Amino acid sequence: MKAAALNAPSSLALSSTLAWPALFILLWSSGYVAGKIGLPYAGPLTLIFMRFGVAALVLLAIALLTRAPWPSSWKAVQHLMVVGLFIQALQFSGLYFGLSHGVSAGISALIVGLMPVLTAAGAAAFLNERIGTRQVLGLALGVIGVAIAVSHKLSLAGGQWLGYLALGLALIGITVGTLYQKKFCVGMDLRTGGFIQLSTAAVIVGPLAWFSEQLQVTWTWELVGASLWLSLVNSIGAVSVLFIMMRRGQATKVASLFYLVPGVTALMGLLVLHETLTASQALGFLTSASGVYLSTRSK
Repeated sequence: MKAAALNAPSSLALSSTLAWPALFILLWSSGYVAGKIGLPYAGPLTLIFMRFGVAALVLLAIALLTRAPWPSSWKAVQHLMVVGLFIQALQFSGLYFGLSHGVSAGISALIVGLMPVLTAAGAAAFLNERIGTRQVLGLALGVIGVAIAVSHKLSLAGGQWLGYLALGLALIGITVGTLYQKKFCVGMDLRTGGFIQLSTAAVIVGPLAWFSEQLQVTWTWELVGASLWLSLVNSIGAVSVLFIMMRRGQATKVASLFYLVPGVTALMGLLVLHETLTASQALGFLTSASGVYLSTRSK
């Protein structure tokens, strides 16, 4: 009995330590599925404009109610706007365009999920961080995994290749934005910094959605639910969980668990969207996951 009592606190601590990363992976993965659900009722740019607009307004209200600190200089605001351009506008424009052109949620997550590997390589090139053999091997495995997963579906017919090209731009957006934020926006407040990033993205995407899609939507419960989920759960909830883990010193755990996102997303797509999961896709997920894990794990 005494041994069980002594082990109880450590078990609770372990459960708490694992809960936040697991919650982040689930929230982040669900965004791919929610986007796929909402896209039949709105164009890709229109859907993300709705996402950015609602999330920005909610964060502004929270910032004002909690009297959150604002950036101390216009230069700091400009840095946040650049991050909003890459991480929000470019990443999600490419992601939703790819989803709307027939790329599955799991494959989309797999491609964008290479971000930790490319970020490690970019940090070595631009932030003078060291990159070792594990990172190089991880990058190679990640790319090979993506090639295996998409090889049987990549076709010049039907415009699906445009979807993969758009997802490549999404990967560039989140990678460049992450590196830029790491260098210039380390001390940003989650509420005001998030509002500036999201409102910047909304201002960029809004006119594009108007001219290309006329902001046309078919109002359904699926669209409303998907839009609210993307705005509140993904744009605010997932980022808030990430912020909490960073405050608790668990940011490296997120990097090491990020390789689970494609697999979890593929499982969600199988259960919710009835997407198929072939043997080659499973092999690609496993290969890419091994690469991301190898390049981000601690020594």
